[in-house]
Amino acid sequence: MSNSFNNLGKILEGIVTDNGSDSNSLDSIKYAKTRTMTLDSKMLEENRIIMGLNNDQNADLFRVLRTNILKQLRENNWNSFFVTSATPDAGKSVVAINLAIAIALEGNQTVLLVDADLRRPSISHHLGLKCDFGFIDYLSGNVPLEHILIHPQIENLVLLPGKDSKINQSELISSPRMIDFIKEIKSRYESRIIIFDIPPIFVADDALLYMSYCDAALFVVEDEKNTSDELLHAMHILEETNLLGLVLNKSRQPLPSYKYGYSYGYGYSNGTVRN
Repeated sequence: MSNSFNNLGKILEGIVTDNGSDSNSLDSIKYAKTRTMTLDSKMLEENRIIMGLNNDQNADLFRVLRTNILKQLRENNWNSFFVTSATPDAGKSVVAINLAIAIALEGNQTVLLVDADLRRPSISHHLGLKCDFGFIDYLSGNVPLEHILIHPQIENLVLLPGKDSKINQSELISSPRMIDFIKEIKSRYESRIIIFDIPPIFVADDALLYMSYCDAALFVVEDEKNTSDELLHAMHILEETNLLGLVLNKSRQPLPSYKYGYSYGYGYSNGTVRN
């Protein structure tokens, strides 16, 4: 690797550390080159980004999901996973964003959320952010990462947003630049969790490629839309990776009253989340 690429880890984290301090210590982290952008609470609410809001009781359900996910990651010494679904519009990006914020707020690790859905990026849209550049600009070699990364004023969270493009995405995902990027971000900091929001399984072969890059997967299911055959096929594909759990999204059935006492939101139980 070149000297410039050896600095990729610090750029990706969007931080500098105090001289003489442990680079893995969260106490030493200060945001430096990463651009800071403010989130609009009204936009978050409209897009169901409930972890970014104050006093939203539904956020407790994502905290339960966070606890389960972190337990598995720590027990297996994993630090990366991708979020996908069988079909489009299942809500995988909303789940990925809420979970990333929940993990960042836990305070024991930093989080890098990567919008790796190069065909239909949506993380910046859900957060109400206007970005000039995206992940694909870095993979194409056109823009350095420090001009793309965003700190959304949520402690311990850094975003690598996406951007629409007509470039052949599959070739970029399997490119040497992507492989080096994955190796660097997974090995640089022990306290960092990397979450990739990738395309649905039946839209592209991206999931197959990311299985070789990431430690595990989180699978989002759209209630009353995904068929049994779709789910069986998707689960067969995901057998090649470590499955952290299933997220049942857009469910209109009320959550059990004994569990949380209200009917809307996300609930986690034995690998299943309901919305």
